[in-house]
Order: sequence, then C-alpha cells, then structure tokens
Amino acid sequence: MAVTRFRRRVVALTVLVATAVVAILVVVSHVLLSRVTDADAHDLARTRAEAVAANVTTVGGRVVLTENDSEALDAVAWVYADGRLVDGNVPGSMVGRVEALAGSGRSQTATVGHYLLYAQQVPVDGHHVMVIVRVDLTPYETSEQHSLTLSLILGGLAILLAGGVAHLVVRRALRVVHEMAALADDWGHHEPGRRFDLGVPRDEFGELGRTLDHLLERVDNALADERRLTDEIAHELRTPLTVLRGEAQLAQLSGEPVAPEAVLSEVDRLTAAITTILGAARARTDAGTRCDLRSAARQAIADRAVDVAFPPKVEVAVAAEVAVALLSPLVENALRHARSRVWITARSHGEAIVVDVLDDGPGFDPAEVDRVFEAGVSGGGGYGLGLPVVRRIAASAGVEVRAIADGRGHVEVTLPAARAVT
Repeated sequence: MAVTRFRRRVVALTVLVATAVVAILVVVSHVLLSRVTDADAHDLARTRAEAVAANVTTVGGRVVLTENDSEALDAVAWVYADGRLVDGNVPGSMVGRVEALAGSGRSQTATVGHYLLYAQQVPVDGHHVMVIVRVDLTPYETSEQHSLTLSLILGGLAILLAGGVAHLVVRRALRVVHEMAALADDWGHHEPGRRFDLGVPRDEFGELGRTLDHLLERVDNALADERRLTDEIAHELRTPLTVLRGEAQLAQLSGEPVAPEAVLSEVDRLTAAITTILGAARARTDAGTRCDLRSAARQAIADRAVDVAFPPKVEVAVAAEVAVALLSPLVENALRHARSRVWITARSHGEAIVVDVLDDGPGFDPAEVDRVFEAGVSGGGGYGLGLPVVRRIAASAGVEVRAIADGRGHVEVTLPAARAVT
C-alpha cells in the first residue's frame, strides 16, 4: 500500500510539473505567433499602401490614380486628396473611421472588427494626399486559433506521455528495490555471507546495495555474536555440571549422600557464570564511571592466595562490578594452572592503566596465543576456561585484553584511567 501511494505521488507530481511546463510553452508560443502574424499583417498593409502610392500622380492640377482598373483593389485601398475621396469604394461600416484616418495628416494604423486599416501620407506638391488600405485579419486569427488548438492537443499528449513514462520508470525502479530487499531478506535467513558487492556507488541503486550490504554485515555479526554467547555459556557451564554429575555418581556408587557444600559451591559457580556472561552481553559503560582498581582487585581475589602490587591510589574509568567480573576469571585461571605463585601488578601507561595477571605455570602456547579467548580453545595445559567471558566483558567495557606467551601464565588487561576530578 505504501509503495502504491509513493508511486501515485511521483506520477501525480510528474503530471503536475509537465502540465505547468506545457502551459508555459503554449502561452509563450501563442504570444510569439501573435506577434509574428501582427508583423506580417502590418508588412502586407505597408506593401499594399506603397504599391497604391506609387500610382498617385497629378493631372491638370488634380490628384488621380493611374493604372487602377481592379475592383478588388478599390475594395481594399482608397485614396484621399485634400480630404476628398478620389479613388476606391469605402464600405459604409468603415466610412467614419477611414475619413478620420484620412484627415489625420500622418501615417498610422487602426483596427476595425477583423480588419487592419493603415493610412500612409503621400508627398504630392500642393496637395494633402492619404492612401488608406485594408487587410483582412481573419486568416491570421484562424491560423493562431489552429496553432493554439494544435499546441493544446500536443501538450495534452505530452502530459499523458510524461505520466505514463513516470509510471513505468517508477514501477521499474521500485521493482528493482523490491527485488534487492527480497534478496537481502532471503540472504539474511539462509545465506548471511552473501553480499551484493556492487563496488563504488554510481547511482541510488549502488548506494542501496551498499546500505543493504552493511545491514547484512550487521546481521551476520549479530548472529556470530549470538553463537559466541551460546558457546561461552555452554563452555562455562560444562565444568560445574560435570562436577555435580561426578558427585552424584560417586554418591550413587558409595551409597552416601552428596555433600551439600559441594553442591552449593558448584551451583554458586553456575549462577556466577550465567550472571557474568549475561551482564557482559548487556553491559554499557556510562560517561563518568570510575572505580578504585585496588578495591576491585581485592574483591576479585577474595580470600585466595594472590599477591597484589598496585600503586597506592589507582582509579580506572569502568564500573567496579565490571572490573571485578573482568579480573575474577583471570585470577581463577591463574590459580588453577600456577605451580606455586599468582600475582597481579598495575602500572600506568599514558592515559591507561595496565594490569598484568601472572602465574608461574606453563603459560600459553605461542601458536595459540591469538585464539585463547575463543570458546573451547585452551593452551598451556588447560588454559581457556573463563577467557571467552573475559573477552566479552572487555569488549562491552571498551577494555583491551591479550594473552602473552612469555614462558609463564601472563594476561595483560589495559583499562582506561579515570580522569582527575576538577
């Protein structure tokens, strides 16, 4: 329905513009034609008057017209000498106007009905001679009317043609848009990797293709992010569930009840994993957010044996719960794979605070160091548990995190330093 309304509006606008253009052209052409026909009629009248004046002469002191045996000329040309008609037959309906022109003593034109009257003064010694001719304007007016009628007909056809062309062009353009939208929708559901790839846009369709490619790219990224979230949840929940299943099977074989402490510990671990992952997926960092990094690190460490080497006062531009959720999985990984020691350091680096989480374990495999934050990928004897969560939290908070293969367990976290309050 919206497409139909848009098409009608475009066609209506095209017809309106075409009508305005045709109207202007018809008016201008009619005015120009009227001026041309008026000029032709005046030229004919002057030519006719000059032809008659050439035959005016004097004989015995009287003004006469020589070589005038044409009755047709008598009906359209008249000669007055000293206020008296000497040649021609003036129609009764024009006598008054013709005599007025004859007595004016100067060359001029006048219009009577459908006729043009032209008076021309003829120089004859001792006499006041005026030649007056008549030109029928009916053929000129008929020509103007026929031209106007033809212009209106052609203009109407041009308007109809413009409307028809606009309808076809808009229909074709909208069909292309519809087909591109249908393809993009189908690709988004079945082939998210497909793109139009029209290159540098050269017209509106190229821009539409580029826009749809961007939308498809965002859809593909959203689907990939959804898959990563699912993988991370499955990865984080697998270990606690395995522990719970092992406790249950052990109790079943031994006939003894499952220890409540073990169950509650793993349930808490499940809850913490789900809360952390979902919170990271929805996290947004507001301007002005800040926290004390030392306090956040203490919360992440809890009562575990981890050395902390932080400056006395260090604040970062992230929320405290984000910093805790970010450091906690790193500390847990370090404790799980350390031989005897885990420690955390913090140092300033420009406008950032770099936190190093280290342990004396086997460290990361250099070949896998760029993939250790992917769900299901582990290195150095089991690293991988919790690292996908760290990556998600870091991405949501605008924090950079990377693993370093230097022969020990080493993860570097770069957090934005909080600006000093003025």
